[in-house]
Amino acid sequence: MTSLFTAPDEGRTPDPSLAHRRAEATVTLRGTDGAPLADHDVVVRQTRHAFLFGCIGFDLIDLANGTSQDPEYDGRLADAWFDVFNQTTLPFYWGTFEPERGAPRTEPLLGAARWFAERGVVVKGHPLVWHTVQPGWLRGLPDAEVERLQRERIRRDVGAFRGVIDTWDAINEVVIMPVFTAEENAITPLARRKGRVEMIRMAFEEARAVDPGATLLLNDFDMSTAYECLIEAVLEAGIPIDRLGLQSHMHQGYWGEEKTLEILDRFSRYNIPIHFTETTLMSGDVMPAHIEDLNDWQVESWPSTPEGEARQADEVERHYRTLLSHPGVEAMTYWGLSDRGMWLNAPGGLLREDGSRKPAFDRLRELVKGEWWLPPTTLRTDAEGRVRFGGFLGDYRIEAADGGAGDVTLDAAGSVDVIAVVPGR
Repeated sequence: MTSLFTAPDEGRTPDPSLAHRRAEATVTLRGTDGAPLADHDVVVRQTRHAFLFGCIGFDLIDLANGTSQDPEYDGRLADAWFDVFNQTTLPFYWGTFEPERGAPRTEPLLGAARWFAERGVVVKGHPLVWHTVQPGWLRGLPDAEVERLQRERIRRDVGAFRGVIDTWDAINEVVIMPVFTAEENAITPLARRKGRVEMIRMAFEEARAVDPGATLLLNDFDMSTAYECLIEAVLEAGIPIDRLGLQSHMHQGYWGEEKTLEILDRFSRYNIPIHFTETTLMSGDVMPAHIEDLNDWQVESWPSTPEGEARQADEVERHYRTLLSHPGVEAMTYWGLSDRGMWLNAPGGLLREDGSRKPAFDRLRELVKGEWWLPPTTLRTDAEGRVRFGGFLGDYRIEAADGGAGDVTLDAAGSVDVIAVVPGR
């Protein structure tokens, strides 16, 4: 029988040098006639990271659809967004997506999804199943009817967005789902009757039936052994999980490297790529430690401060370095571009309410498009048309002086030999 888990330390050892995210490439350049492009100056530049640096796209939906009430402000947000990120998450909370039964707000979300995708961004939908932000019209219906409608909702929306959104948080926060008491909803009674594993089976099987190639995540904020037990039960039930989603809303303070790596070690043993799906770090006061449900912390004002912004910048850098050091992590989504509209009115954005950039934004950009990025670099091919360069895994463009260009993808760490055709010679 094949083990569900990795062998000890297999693919789980952190490496701060990030060697597992780099490759050294020897590229042989040829013209369309097949002859080597010998003794030529070429410019090599990176165009995309393989690692998914994500941020929610909620703030940009109106701009994408041409309905922005403040296009100048939203345009500045967009400039900042595309300056760093290559993956976005769009909101599919059932209660706001279909507040009136039978009238889903498909077009605005589809317009935004296409807008991002046309700009080379990987788009994820969040979530297909959740017990919170539910439509009021669902309450009071029999469990069987709720389940039928939930199944139909999954198929309808995955089908409508297929080819534009093929990555989904299939189901969200299942550990607490059957025992959730903070607000009345129709999904918690259904989860209590079906059980957690069967709720997950429903979400994954319905989504996969419509889009067999979709990437489906199981996503949760509960980093206790309860989530581990649930994952194990799901795998033992024969339900394939494409990616594990781990949330890290750090309103009560930065986890630190030791806690983050301990969590990564525990959850990477399933040999499933990990996405940090929801991360926030405060640039103001942190929430008191005694608060158990973050939603219970309601304050009139929660400002960003100079001291908090300096701390946030350091913590953002430390957190990203820690996540990239672990081979099991494939994606990281920051949950909030600006402080305007942040969850709980928290000062967790990378931009201030006025759209100006906090130190955390600049620090992150210095990593993603600086230290971890190959800028345009002029190199000369040898007598056999070869050029050598190294960089982070991702896409690169090689441009010759005569205007010809070729594209190369570095998709595996180590040394690779690639042949690129450079038309125009």
